Formats: sequence, C-alpha cells, structure tokens
Amino acid sequence: MYYISPKTYLILLIVVICITLIPSKIIPQSLLDPDAEVEEIATGIQQPEGPVWSDSLGLLFSDIKGNKIYRWTEENGKEVFLSPSDSTNGLTYDLEGRLLACQMELRRIVRFEKDGTQTDLADNYEGKKFNSPNDIVVKSDGSIFFTDPNFNIPLGQHQELSFCGIYRISPAGSLQLLATLSLPNGICFSPDEKKLYVNDSQVHKIYMWDVVDDSTITNKQLFYTIPVTGYADGMKVDDDGNIYCACASAIWIISPAGEQLGKISLPSNVSASNCAWGDADRKTLFITGGSSVYEVKPFITAAGSISPNLPGKFRLYQNFPDPFNPSTMIVFYLPKNEYVTLKIYDIMGRDIETLIEGYIPAGEHKLQWSAVGLASGVYLCRMQTKDFSETIKMIYQK
Repeated sequence: MYYISPKTYLILLIVVICITLIPSKIIPQSLLDPDAEVEEIATGIQQPEGPVWSDSLGLLFSDIKGNKIYRWTEENGKEVFLSPSDSTNGLTYDLEGRLLACQMELRRIVRFEKDGTQTDLADNYEGKKFNSPNDIVVKSDGSIFFTDPNFNIPLGQHQELSFCGIYRISPAGSLQLLATLSLPNGICFSPDEKKLYVNDSQVHKIYMWDVVDDSTITNKQLFYTIPVTGYADGMKVDDDGNIYCACASAIWIISPAGEQLGKISLPSNVSASNCAWGDADRKTLFITGGSSVYEVKPFITAAGSISPNLPGKFRLYQNFPDPFNPSTMIVFYLPKNEYVTLKIYDIMGRDIETLIEGYIPAGEHKLQWSAVGLASGVYLCRMQTKDFSETIKMIYQK
C-alpha cells in the first residue's frame, strides 16, 4: 500500500475537479471527412476574394478585377451586390453588423452604413497613403486589424510608404501601426484573441504575435512555413484554434501547436485565395479560388466562426483581460431571448457569485466582474441556458 500525503491528495483532487469542470477541446488526429467533396457553387468571377458570411445576406465575396462585390445564396445563386466596389479585397462585419471593406482602388478601410453610405475609417499613415489594404478582422472589443502589402497599388499611382504594415483602428477611431512585414496578407486571431496570426505572403510563412492589453502585439514568432511554392493568402480559425490558410491550390490546416493536420485540395491549377465559415451552423467552409467559389463540409468535429460579429449560436467568449487585476470583462452572445444563469465558481467548484439569473434579450452582452476581496487564483465562469452550457477559466493575479 502506498501512502499519499494530504498535500499530494489535495493536488490530485484539484486536478480532477479542473478536468470535470473545464470543458476540454482535443484536436483530433484528422479533421478531414474522407467522404467530403469540394463543390463549385459559383463561377465566372475574374478574381474572387474576401468571403464573409451573414445569416441575413448569405455569402458576400469580392471580385477584385471585376470591381464588384457579389452575393451568393443557395436559393438565388450569384448576384451582384455592389458595382463598382473600388476593387474591394477583404471583407468582414463590425460588432453592429456593418460591412467593412479593404478598398484597394481608394487605398482605404471603409465602413458601409445602414443607409448605404460609406465612411472612410482610415486611408493614410502619418499623411502618406496606404499601399493597398488587403485583409481585415474585427476583435471583440470593436477594434479593427488589417494588413497593407504593396502589391495591387492602383495603376498610375505610386507607393508612398517605405514599408508594408499591420495596423489597428481603435474603437474610438485612432490608427496605430503594430508591426511591419515584407508582404503581410491573411490575418486572424486565436479563439481567445491572445494570439494574432499574419502570413508573409511571398515566402508562405505564418507569423504569430502575443496580443497585449488588447491593443499591441509583441513576441513575434515563426508559426508555420507552408511547404509549397506560391503565395499564402487569406486565413481563418476554427473554434479549436486550428488555422486554415489559402496557399497554392489548397487550404492548409495547421494546429495551434504549429503542426499540419491536413489540407483541402482544390481542382488542379486553381489557386486558393481565401476562405470563410458559413451557413447557420457555421460548419460549411466557403473557399474562393481561380474564377470560382467552392464549399465543403469536411469536418468530423464541430468547426465554427470565432467572429463575434454575427455568430449563429450561443457563445461565452474568453474574458479579457486575462489574467486580470482586479476586474475583467465577460462577453456572451444569445441568438434568441433566453433564461440565462451566469455564475462564478472557485477552483474547488464552490459558488462565489451569481452574475445573472433571468431572461435576457438576444444579442451580445458585456458585463464587468470584479474580484476585489477574493484571493488570487483560478476562477470559473459558467453560463447555462436550457440547451447550452459552457465554462471558461479566468485567472485573477494580484
């Protein structure tokens, strides 16, 4: 018989409780369903790019050379959504559901208002025009991150900046240069928004930075080198943190540990340009490439859009900042009116505080939680509805 000291027993008990309370996400050996097929859903596009999904509109995507934005739905197929588009490339939505676009012809980031007008959010850095804004992503605090390589500068215009940059537009509208890269292109966050990924297009390398205080990036690291020739392009992330990067004739799937999990091959001689999650369940991957748009449902595990912009399901997002002292922001989303219980527990599973218990309207909700008076350590925030339950781990660090 082995003797277990009280201290060792307590450590083992805490480990068991953590495993029980905190839902784990294990990356499977293969994310690809061998029976999945890549299906062409639209063609006749000069240069498809920037796919983005909305439950109300369906799929929007750019045609850079055709100077249009198209809309695709299963019912009506491909339709012109906007013409001319000023050679729009990357598309996304802000937290209010307004379309944001990288307009390469006008060398700016623009927002489409509800009345159809366009608001110029940024078109220069320190008085010099951007090169050619390319790809764009919105963070859960409303800030906008985008890349600005120097290819696709409009004919007859010249490069004013001596570098290619990665930028942030704050919720208040101020512009910030975060970093430079040879040819920054695809951009995305990890699910908890603690990591920012940007690829260096021509050398098909993906770099990773730590996100600090929601507004700056540091600790640049080479995350993955795609083992083919060709340009790395648009990128997206699934709920498990796996990266989906368009490069050459495939979408490359890379785990958060920087290991290739597989790839989704397009028809021969078709160069992939971008991808986006869509459909109501966010399990369809839409891919732009060549002169067409494709869709595939390739995944054994649930994969979804991490974007908080237009989520299609219940979500409890990772708190921010984390670690925190003494307060942190908790954000959740309800696709419909629902009775919600939101509680804080300590690591031993003891009930610390009830934040919400009652009916809450549909939409995104934010609340600040303060741990003043509590000991430093790990706390758990659990959200429950009739059909949904999720727990996040939070670290209080005095």
